[in-house]
Amino acid sequence: MYESLKRIIDVTGAIVVLGATIPLLLGAALLIRLSMGMPVLYRQIRSGRDGRLFTLLKLRTMRPAMDANGLASDDLRLTAVGRWLRASSLDELPQLWNVLRGDMSLIGPRPLLPQYLGRYSPEQARRLQVRPGITGLAQVNGRNVLSWEEKFRLDVLYVDHRSLALDLWIMWRTPFALTRRGDIAAPGHATMPEFRGTEAASRGARTCATS
Repeated sequence: MYESLKRIIDVTGAIVVLGATIPLLLGAALLIRLSMGMPVLYRQIRSGRDGRLFTLLKLRTMRPAMDANGLASDDLRLTAVGRWLRASSLDELPQLWNVLRGDMSLIGPRPLLPQYLGRYSPEQARRLQVRPGITGLAQVNGRNVLSWEEKFRLDVLYVDHRSLALDLWIMWRTPFALTRRGDIAAPGHATMPEFRGTEAASRGARTCATS
């Protein structure tokens, strides 16, 4: 019952928000086109429910990784327009299309890179039991100032206690979380450092390799 109702809310919410934000999306697309050129959309493969791969859509916020001087850091690649899009979370709006497609939900753990799949501990991997979300329990409790381990703990907490009431609470908290600009990036990083696995994840990987 909960899953069916959640899907109805996802589709309805995505349609309503997409319709209401079309002028913002068009304006943001124009700014990206003028400041960075094409493409306007950024596509990246992410892992979803049960580890299934899908193409996540975002508004582009960075210049190409390679410049005239070679490989550029995220901080140098991030443009002024890109910083504004991230600060306002407008870059996330195209993911509503992922929600309509069924790749994602409005609420759930954030979808991460597929190379992380082998780095999760068995407990952390439980975050893959639900569809990933545009916002979630970790996003309204600190976002990118949290460590990976703290994020994953909150993700698993959501998996264990997911309900319509919790989803509505996260939706209500999300606008307040978006106003905390200090949560956008991890300390000392333009975005979030790569997750290289925890000690527990490493032990789990070694156990699997020798079994």
